[in-house]
Amino acid sequence: MLEVENISVYYGEFQALFGLSMSVGEQETVITVGPNGAGKSTLLKAISGLRPAKAGRIIFLGQAIDRLQPHRIVDLGLVYVRESGQVFPQLSVLENLKIGSYLRRSRPGFKRALEEVYGLFPRLKERRDQVADTLSGGERQMLAIARSLMSQPKMILLDEPSGGLAPLIVTLLFEFVAQIKAQGYSILMVEQNVKKALKLCDRAYLLESGRVRLEGDRESFSQEEYIRQAYLGI
Repeated sequence: MLEVENISVYYGEFQALFGLSMSVGEQETVITVGPNGAGKSTLLKAISGLRPAKAGRIIFLGQAIDRLQPHRIVDLGLVYVRESGQVFPQLSVLENLKIGSYLRRSRPGFKRALEEVYGLFPRLKERRDQVADTLSGGERQMLAIARSLMSQPKMILLDEPSGGLAPLIVTLLFEFVAQIKAQGYSILMVEQNVKKALKLCDRAYLLESGRVRLEGDRESFSQEEYIRQAYLGI
């Protein structure tokens, strides 16, 4: 579904990604791990159009998207859930979800999508009239993911979904992501909790200093000595 081919991304004169290539297949969950500053979030921003690549190509469903505006990329079915559960704080849970279905192609299926989201996240249904700013950190992260699903996407980009959350909430959040995966969505996730993310993914990439250092399926990636020592503590 997604092909990233030799992209280079800059912040001014600072180069963040160096000829990076990776892919995500249909109904596949891929994780990207690495230290802070490795370029993981920059990769997602480049794919979603928020930080355009200066070189290389990004192909989604056979179409080049590296020169498209972010809203056009969303319209194609590729959505980006930013870190820290960013929501519209002064709007209710339901109003946030309605905003997620603003696309013309999403509006006819609003009621069905809403019921599906409430099925995945029952807590959001309980709090549908509550102002988003009063939710817990975990609930805001759930709402951010749920809002992205309201656009009826084909692929979801998740940026550090467990960041800053309590261990119990992290476990619950990964259960939700597993349910989304089971529904057939393709997922590309940046995550610091490597142990939990590896249990969920089909394939993984290690980014360091803006380059892919290692890649492989879940089993082979987990068995790499460097991954075991540096990221799994084994």
